[in-house]
Amino acid sequence: MAVDSVVVIGDVITDIIVRPKGPIAWGSDTLSDIKPVPGGSGPSQAAWTATSGVPTYFIGRVGIDDLGRSEGELRDFGVEPIIAVDHELPTGVLVTIISAGGERSFLTDRGANKHLCRDDMPDHLLNRAGVLHLSGYSLFEPTPREAALDYAQKAKSLGVQVTVDPSSAEYLRQVGTDNFLAWTKGMHICFPNADEAEMLSGSRDPEVQMSTLARNYELVVLKRGVDGAMAGNAAGERWRATTKKSDVMDTIGAGDAFFGRFVSSYFRGQSMNACLRDAVEAGTLSTTLVGGRPPRPERVEP
Repeated sequence: MAVDSVVVIGDVITDIIVRPKGPIAWGSDTLSDIKPVPGGSGPSQAAWTATSGVPTYFIGRVGIDDLGRSEGELRDFGVEPIIAVDHELPTGVLVTIISAGGERSFLTDRGANKHLCRDDMPDHLLNRAGVLHLSGYSLFEPTPREAALDYAQKAKSLGVQVTVDPSSAEYLRQVGTDNFLAWTKGMHICFPNADEAEMLSGSRDPEVQMSTLARNYELVVLKRGVDGAMAGNAAGERWRATTKKSDVMDTIGAGDAFFGRFVSSYFRGQSMNACLRDAVEAGTLSTTLVGGRPPRPERVEP
């Protein structure tokens, strides 16, 4: 089905990507390549959705010094930012340490995101939206969770489809998987990766993950990394897509790229196989880039 726009709620984060040039010398110095890049799962999901040609809005919260920069970074990709300013907390920061084998470890300060509230979420956006997407990070603190779930109920009452990405297996463990499933039950699509699906289902078997989670959502889309992707529903229908090898530079944001391309294809009425193929291709492309955002669109000079 065609939609007028997609609204995304999530954390605004500055990613500090650290690539040590050798084993970390804890308590001393380690030469590293360090690069700050715009981050946050929600903004990256919005950017990939917008660059797929779908009008996209992003709702978030930043520290007072970062409003203009954060808005500009989203508008560069065609996203319309709806960003509130926090006068107490700075913008969130995520330090990502990437090992030689590509394993990622995160140190997170969610900053202003912890104060995201219902007043930051304009109801009028839902009047022309077809999809409201919740990044799971918006559900891991009490204040933004209450606001996001209330906004989701408002969206449902207007016929807007609500989707969710669990976002973090560790945060799922902290808040409790039963709680997360209860908060999100009945949402249209859930987009877990393999670790999140295992946490939510209690199984490493993708078929068991699918059948278990399909009790909670109309459609489940499993992001399985190098094993591609799988989608299914409670009726037992299943679809799969494989991935191609690529020169992996950075896996940050691969799931966000997957989401953006999947949603844009799905709500344009493409077949499920085409949706998964497009999403896997975008996720693979993302791994060849540094950071979680898509390639910047070329500007057309007047």
